[in-house]
Amino acid sequence: MHKKNSEKLWIAFFVSPAMAIVVSIILLPLFMSLFNSLFSWRQLIRDEFVGLENFRRVFFTEPYKTRFSNAIGNNATWLGVTMLVQNTLGLAMGYFLSRRIRGSEFYKRIIFIPVLFSIVAVGFLWGLYLKPNGLLNGFLKLIGSPEMARAWLGDEKLATFSIIAVNIWRWVGFPSLVFLAAIDSVPTECLEAAWMDGAKDRTVFFRIILPLIVPSILIITVLTIVGSLNVFEQIYTMAGLDGSPNYSTDTIGTLFYRTGFGSVDSGNPEIGVGSAIGVIIYFLTLAASLVSIMSLGKQEVEL
Repeated sequence: MHKKNSEKLWIAFFVSPAMAIVVSIILLPLFMSLFNSLFSWRQLIRDEFVGLENFRRVFFTEPYKTRFSNAIGNNATWLGVTMLVQNTLGLAMGYFLSRRIRGSEFYKRIIFIPVLFSIVAVGFLWGLYLKPNGLLNGFLKLIGSPEMARAWLGDEKLATFSIIAVNIWRWVGFPSLVFLAAIDSVPTECLEAAWMDGAKDRTVFFRIILPLIVPSILIITVLTIVGSLNVFEQIYTMAGLDGSPNYSTDTIGTLFYRTGFGSVDSGNPEIGVGSAIGVIIYFLTLAASLVSIMSLGKQEVEL
């Protein structure tokens, strides 16, 4: 019994630092946001208890209603485009790199380098490149296609997709290497047996490789959901806190910051409404992640 107690104490000793970090950085701010969202505020002073009034203001009162619906639509665009383009491209790149094509070791390093860059530096530099007189339009004119030049960050229809494209350029190396590692872990006996039976590469990929790498797909899916619903730095550095132009790039992350530290209508901080938006972000992320885990978990195949 003494030995078991000693083991429990050692386990508690090693786990407690991580638990302290989780509680202080994740759980405590979450509960404080939920608590603050239930009160009205006079600037930075907590006032009277108002229950769910701040949530009602977010969903049903202008200008929050319009700003929130616009922002959540942009987050949905981020999620859809990133899931479809970035993760599909990452899966394709991971698969081709697993085939050990010539120069694959070099390509692995090249595609992962942007992941190591500071997101603020990437946003700032690409913000310069995408200006009307920036590097991208200059390149288009150089190759004889000046008609393709655009105000990439000044056009409401293009701004969000331009920032998403920059984000994909930066992050695509991460899912590529995750999928590469997952594909490399697929037992060679399964692949060799399929090839000996005359299965083509496409059949092997969709019938053997894809079902066996579902855990990695699940991880990337959840990370994509979390990242897409918490977009902030990319918008802040490339379009500003107001989601220029005309709120076309605004997300719930920038709306949360702008509301909590300077209200969308009065210029004053609305801590109660901002806290409500923060709680909504958390529960949206949790719900979307759980749905993905349950749906993809059913597709997992064990050898």
